[in-house]
Order: sequence, then structure tokens, then C-alpha cells
Amino acid sequence: MDRTAGGFSEEQFLEACAELQEPALAGADWQLLLQTSGISIYSLLNQETGLCEYKVFGVLESCPPALLADVYMDIDYRKQWDQNVKELYEKECDGKIVVYWEVKYPFPMSNRDYVYIRQRRDLDVEGRKIHVVLAQSTSVPQFAERPGVIRVKGYKQCLAIESDGKKGSKVFMYYFDNPGGQIPSWLINWATKNGVPNFLEDMAKACKTYLKKN
Repeated sequence: MDRTAGGFSEEQFLEACAELQEPALAGADWQLLLQTSGISIYSLLNQETGLCEYKVFGVLESCPPALLADVYMDIDYRKQWDQNVKELYEKECDGKIVVYWEVKYPFPMSNRDYVYIRQRRDLDVEGRKIHVVLAQSTSVPQFAERPGVIRVKGYKQCLAIESDGKKGSKVFMYYFDNPGGQIPSWLINWATKNGVPNFLEDMAKACKTYLKKN
């Protein structure tokens, strides 16, 4: 397999797997931000932007790993359960699958849109089956910026999932998002702090509905 297929290296996938085994929080000023419902969220201030990067560790007890990965990847289904989606679809550009995603923002703020590549791999790491999804912003001429919508150019997310040994999933997620515009950094950090656990909770609910749907 191409080590950089989809724009991601083999090392990036393995690093995500390693975080499930041993969270990489040493050597940087990662701070425990929140613990709720079996989920721990750590933040690290990005000095250049004034925004925080986030690492999330925890267990979603009701979602088997393969199901959780399928729900995360299913774009059509996300349009049903995520109320913040204005537009969301995939398109092949230069041999890569690129995702376009417009997110609703409350008035009077402008909506944001994302253009990003993502890739999923189901790995066997020393007998552990781990599902990894990597995503990051990209720029392609097929997706020009739209009037009245602010393009998010600093977006990165990775998700690693394995069995919790029972019926649920052990999860690691890294997340960074710079929405641009004139929103104060403290407000962005506050919204993300609340938004990340809400997203995981919504995804857990979506797993249950997906199971019934299929």
C-alpha cells in the first residue's frame, strides 16, 4: 500500500493507534479541561493562533468499534443526525476523495465551509483491531470559496477506535479547527470545549439509530 495514499503517511495512522495504548501528553503543556460521562478532554494552547488543540480519550459503552467507524464515515447519514450540517458531500478530485462540508453558524455570524481529505484504515496492531480515520484541510480548484461563507483552512482531525473489551468502543480523537473571521479566540475555545463532548454524545445516539436502520 502506498505509504502516503490519500495524503497521509503510515506513521500518522500508527501514531493515532499508539495514543489509544498510551496517551501522548508528556513534553507539552496539555491541560485536563473536562471529564464527563467517561470522556476526558485535554487542551493545548496553540501560540500562533491563540486557539486550542484538543485530545479526547474515553469509552462509548453502547457503540461497537466497526459500527462507530461506519457511522463516522457515512456522510449521507450524518446529514440526518447532525443538525449543524448545511451541505455535505464527497467528490473525486485529482484521484483523491475530497469532502465539502458547510456548517450552519448562528446569526449574525457567517456560515463556515470545509474542504478536506480523509481516509479510513482498519488496522491489526499486535492483535488489536483498530479503526483509524484521518482528516485535514486541503485546497483544490474544484471547490472555490463562496460569497458569504468563510472557508476554514486550518482543520485537522484524527479518530482511533478499538473495542473496550465489552460491547463498546475505546476512543482517541485529536481535533483542531481555526474557523477564521472575527470571532474572539476565547469564544471559539469555549464553543469547542462544549461542542466536542456533545458531538460524541450525538454520534453515540446516531449509532443506535444506524443499527435499527440497517
